[in-house]
Amino acid sequence: MGVSTSRNGQCRPRQSPINIYTRKVRHDSSLRPLYIYYDPNSTRRLVNVGHCFNVEFEDTNDKSVISGGPLTGYYRLRQFHFHWGSSDGDGSEHVIDGHQYPAELHIVHWNAQKYPSFDEAVKHPDGLAVLGVLLKIGEVNPVIQNIIDNLDQVKTKNKECPFTKFDLSSLLPNDQNYWTYQGSLTTSPYLECVTWIILHEAISISSEQLNHFRGLLCSSDSEDPTFILENHRPLQPLEARIVRSSCKNKTHKP
Repeated sequence: MGVSTSRNGQCRPRQSPINIYTRKVRHDSSLRPLYIYYDPNSTRRLVNVGHCFNVEFEDTNDKSVISGGPLTGYYRLRQFHFHWGSSDGDGSEHVIDGHQYPAELHIVHWNAQKYPSFDEAVKHPDGLAVLGVLLKIGEVNPVIQNIIDNLDQVKTKNKECPFTKFDLSSLLPNDQNYWTYQGSLTTSPYLECVTWIILHEAISISSEQLNHFRGLLCSSDSEDPTFILENHRPLQPLEARIVRSSCKNKTHKP
């Protein structure tokens, strides 16, 4: 693959998502453990944004932050969302050794220590930190079920409802070893402002639960109904980037 370019012809060598080949990943002993603190009281609302749903958080202070890992300083929690496919055979954006998972969770943070607003942060290479968690088909996930129980209230585009006292920490796997690389947003305008942190361990979701995601509409109440069946971006070339790991490579088991 050649270097990605934008519509105005600019070189875009830091696009996401990518295929992470674990045998080519570089173990970096300087990478620190992640520090993650999410305040359940900072959850605010659930919104259908047309291509997925967002769970959004209070965004005026640093009640919920991530630091450590590859990051300098702390990053404030903004929102989280999922990506999925039309079947359980695809859906994740990042791919591990050629294996695509059925869904992927993205937890979005911005560099509030350095920039005055989220909109300003996305203009800079160190503006965002996105924590990626892969999902695998398995047991019913009771934490995800708490979200699904509210999806009927945001069935169509631009619908929203209050969503409070949600413990986002309970969605994270026990193993918080990770891969990290410099990349981009995976939705337009694909700005190259993201430090990606992809956790090694996947969390479970049942096939029935995942099917509820596909029941959401990307159309508004006044439009013909169109379901959100696919909302993951195709893989992008790694180019000259290095993917680093917080621990020595181990055999990847999907």
